[in-house]
Amino acid sequence: MKLGVIGGSGVYDIDGLEKAEWRQVESPWGHTSDEMLFGRLQGVEVVFLPRHGRGHSLSPSGINYRANIDALKRSGVTDILSVSACGSFREALAPGTFVIVDQFIDRTFAREKSFFGNGLVAHVSMAKPVCGRLGDMLEKGAAEIGIPYTRGGTYLAMEGPQFSSLAESNMYRAWDCDVIGMTNMPEAKLAREAEICFATVAMVTDYDCWHPHHDDVDVASVIAVLQRNAKHAGDLVKQVVGQIAGGALHGAACPQGCDRVLDTALITAPEKRDAKLLAKLDAVAGRVLKG
Repeated sequence: MKLGVIGGSGVYDIDGLEKAEWRQVESPWGHTSDEMLFGRLQGVEVVFLPRHGRGHSLSPSGINYRANIDALKRSGVTDILSVSACGSFREALAPGTFVIVDQFIDRTFAREKSFFGNGLVAHVSMAKPVCGRLGDMLEKGAAEIGIPYTRGGTYLAMEGPQFSSLAESNMYRAWDCDVIGMTNMPEAKLAREAEICFATVAMVTDYDCWHPHHDDVDVASVIAVLQRNAKHAGDLVKQVVGQIAGGALHGAACPQGCDRVLDTALITAPEKRDAKLLAKLDAVAGRVLKG
């Protein structure tokens, strides 16, 4: 079991890793956001990737999500905790609240969203896009260290980089969305295709622009909350690692089947599969393609 952590805005490192080393992992899908930080926490192997790069040089649309997920898979990562800043659509989800997301609505349009395509077609289920086992661990961790949190919620992924208009914000609220961000899609879809258990912690920084008694979201206000959230995010990751070190996963297969979704996803006949695409999929889909 190897835990991958993808850090969002404000989370560019993990403190306390033993034998920590930044290393570049090559991917046939292009360049990752940055080097990845390898190390151990409480005996558990951890790989950390800053989604926007150290120094936050990449915009949400400029991130190579396929390379990031592929590189994590190549590094042996079996489970991913995605940490993301977000805006809130709910009065009760105040800045500083952590939302353990369980659903997504994808409104992005300028990103590559699949490892598969012409030459090897695959369709994976996204009905339950978040691994419930990881969600349980995050909930337990947040409760034990006293972080304000809620379990369950719908994350609206927008393209950005601009924040929402008031009309958009009100529309997403009418859709019964809970939080809004710019980065968890196609990240969650690609993790599913790569058969990696995936869970999101959405850290609320603002009320977007719908709230009549709060200022519209801006970078300055977001950064102020990010600094507080980043400390809590690090504490939460360490708490989850502690659960893993204590045997929380017991080395068992994912009960939700996240690690076996490709068993029923490939539809292209073997004799019609594209050799070049097959080569690029050696890490993501090697388990089923080798068979």
